[in-house]
Amino acid sequence: MKVHISTYGCSASQASAEIMKASVRDSGHELVPQVVADVVVINTCTVKYTTEQKIFHQIRELGEKGTKVIVTGCMPEVQLEDIMHQNPNAHILGVNSISRLGQVLDSLNSASGSVKVFLPEPEGFQSVPRIRYNSNIHICQLSQGCNYACAYCIVTIARGSLRSFEPGEIVDDIRKAVVEGCREIWLTSQDNGQYGTDKEVLLPQLLDMICQIPGQFKIRVGMMNPFSVTPILDDLLEIFKNEKIYKFLHLPIQSASDNVLKSMNRYHSISEANVIVDKFRSMFSDMTLFTDIIVGYPGETDEDIQKTVDWVKEYKPEKVNISRFTPRPHTKAWELRKIDSRIIVNRSNRLHGVCEAVKLESRNCMIGKDVDVFLSKPAKQKGMMARTNSYKPVVIPQCNVGPGVTCRVHIYDATPGYFLGNIVI
Repeated sequence: MKVHISTYGCSASQASAEIMKASVRDSGHELVPQVVADVVVINTCTVKYTTEQKIFHQIRELGEKGTKVIVTGCMPEVQLEDIMHQNPNAHILGVNSISRLGQVLDSLNSASGSVKVFLPEPEGFQSVPRIRYNSNIHICQLSQGCNYACAYCIVTIARGSLRSFEPGEIVDDIRKAVVEGCREIWLTSQDNGQYGTDKEVLLPQLLDMICQIPGQFKIRVGMMNPFSVTPILDDLLEIFKNEKIYKFLHLPIQSASDNVLKSMNRYHSISEANVIVDKFRSMFSDMTLFTDIIVGYPGETDEDIQKTVDWVKEYKPEKVNISRFTPRPHTKAWELRKIDSRIIVNRSNRLHGVCEAVKLESRNCMIGKDVDVFLSKPAKQKGMMARTNSYKPVVIPQCNVGPGVTCRVHIYDATPGYFLGNIVI
């Protein structure tokens, strides 16, 4: 059969898509563009209402056209009834069941009704064939699920409690990827900081094991919540000194108001988050900081949003993922009284303007500097995409050197998305 995989959401979803693409190929089926597909696999995300609605439209429209649909990812775990309402003939693959895609495809021609496969535990996430989005980047999922319950978050409900994958299996998976030519390793999960709290090896120890793998490669540690970083902070700072780890911190604060954080059930105060950022920056002066902020959470006041605006001005994160609050089904925040959407839009636009000003200031400070970079992958524009030690993106238009090499570049300009540089050494 001709199969297309459509993916939404985080890097963990992207990793699942890479595994499913290889499963399609190895089952003897053909990967094709959606317009000519017999079967469309929709790898879903349900974090945001707008994404949910886009996915529901796709599920319904494909069904009306007579195209076979397999829905996987987070949505089947929490919105199965809604999916079947949009398309009663949809087939379902639970979030833990991506390894069974080939079997489901093989059964479609003989199936008399909707095929549904749900596994209680994740299966087939490590050391399995992949078709990578980029041959130089390997996305390694460390765990499935989360042991916390933020009031707005549906992902915890969809993916269940924390199940950390075995450290030896993770190391073997990454070692195999490095041998295959990957020069950048992305570590992902719902919260990397929680890794191993259900086992004996915590994240700092796992990172130490990964850093000992031979080869020229860099590690990007993905999102970690402040409340999961605090217990391991000192050990984490120590292992981050390793030259293989990008000095990059994705720490979602969600709000700088303790009143809002308490309502969100976030398990941390803004002062605790600040301690983490301050300690990282005192050790790594050029560190890159990413954060996530929700605007318009129920009960948020003008004073609360001002605290968040002031925090951005003070801590100057290089990137802020701003989300306008939309309630998700099955969460504690679902029943809370919502703020007028016009107020949310105004607050979001205001925060966005501040973030853009901070980003522009940070960008201008880099122009004219000579910095060491790690060549990551061919650039979409032309030349090579490189990363500084703190993961800042630098495109080198004139570059005859391949990925996996460290060199020195002169930053001569910047665009909204990346810096431009020339090799000087």
